[in-house]
Amino acid sequence: MSSKKSAPLPASSGGLMRFFEDETKGFKVDPKIVVSVPISLIVVSWIIDLFLAP
Repeated sequence: MSSKKSAPLPASSGGLMRFFEDETKGFKVDPKIVVSVPISLIVVSWIIDLFLAP
């Protein structure tokens, strides 16, 4: 029975879930901020282009 305990896990969603549950060092950013900052930069650049372009 000890050979079953040391056998590698099959490549399934269970292994992926274990991979993504690992904690890493560093600061955490809310996903809403990650999406909203680039979108707001694009909108601001469009507004600048519309009003300040000759």
